[in-house]
Amino acid sequence: MSAILYPVAPNAECALSAPLGRAARASEALALARGEVTFVSEPAGPAFDSYEAALAAWGGRIDDGKPGHTVQPADRYCALREVVSGPVPRRSSKARQARPTYANGRRWSPPPTPAPTVWRLSVSYWRIVAAGELEALEQARKARRRAGDLDAATLRALARQPLQPVRPQRPLDIGLFEFRPPDAPHIVMPDE
Repeated sequence: MSAILYPVAPNAECALSAPLGRAARASEALALARGEVTFVSEPAGPAFDSYEAALAAWGGRIDDGKPGHTVQPADRYCALREVVSGPVPRRSSKARQARPTYANGRRWSPPPTPAPTVWRLSVSYWRIVAAGELEALEQARKARRRAGDLDAATLRALARQPLQPVRPQRPLDIGLFEFRPPDAPHIVMPDE
């Protein structure tokens, strides 16, 4: 089985039209980009109301399972995803118990309408990280210690990144069914 060759590009549109190259592993992507890369999956192209319309538009990039419409295993870096198109209805912070309405011969009111969705092409690729963005990818604690006031763009970049551990997690020194007695905390005893 061959590996998927993901495009190396600065954004999703370039990954579809003109990538720098394609790489299966991060080391290959680093060599192509001559800099830092990160693996991302982002939407690209227009939104479609139905799956069939999106499949018709992106037919050469999506494997739909029909005979003659297969995509090579190395080229399967695109997928169709259903995403919310409008504002998501917010629920109140206090959840209330539903009350029966007994209207029009029905006991309960109709459920709320779901948010409207559209189909978009999702492209997985190696995104080239710019030098300024690398600096913004530092963890928030380090950035706050380094500079007291941060500009809005740096704060947005910090908020979008996942949290990283300060240090590696230590292994547990006692098992699940063991405990330390209060009068002798240096001893580990089995709990049966």
